[in-house]
Amino acid sequence: MDSIGTNTAPEAGATPLAAPAAALAPALTPAPAPVPFPAPDLVTVSVRQGLEAVDIIRRGAGQAVPAVGPVLHDCSGDTLGFLVPPGTADAWDLPGSACTQTNGRGMRFGDLAAAPTAGGTGWLLPPEAVGPVTDPEVLRAALGEAARLIEAADNCR
Repeated sequence: MDSIGTNTAPEAGATPLAAPAAALAPALTPAPAPVPFPAPDLVTVSVRQGLEAVDIIRRGAGQAVPAVGPVLHDCSGDTLGFLVPPGTADAWDLPGSACTQTNGRGMRFGDLAAAPTAGGTGWLLPPEAVGPVTDPEVLRAALGEAARLIEAADNCR
């Protein structure tokens, strides 16, 4: 069969109009390894004082960055746990609360949004909804104010 018209073969050294599919696909490079979060410490308080503190911190937070970090609750309703920066336990001395080093025990800290693995716990404020950790000084002030409010309320009865 004879062809009539122009030659459609590319000239030597010409760039083809359509690149092969392999050239269009992005280069597959391995994703960088996730940077592990340092294991935060955990401040535990009574649920009543902890809920007051959460409200105090949230009311006082006029910043764009949330002031309260993730908060755990136990399913028995006795305590709340605030995630605070590692090293906080070394100097924590607020009566009515305890601060323990987690050293990564009980949850995967590279993936804070994962459900807590300790039995009977869950997120009151999950990591994806709030900041990474609560500032210990902000928490200390809020817990102190919460204790004063609770004492005043109890004395009114």
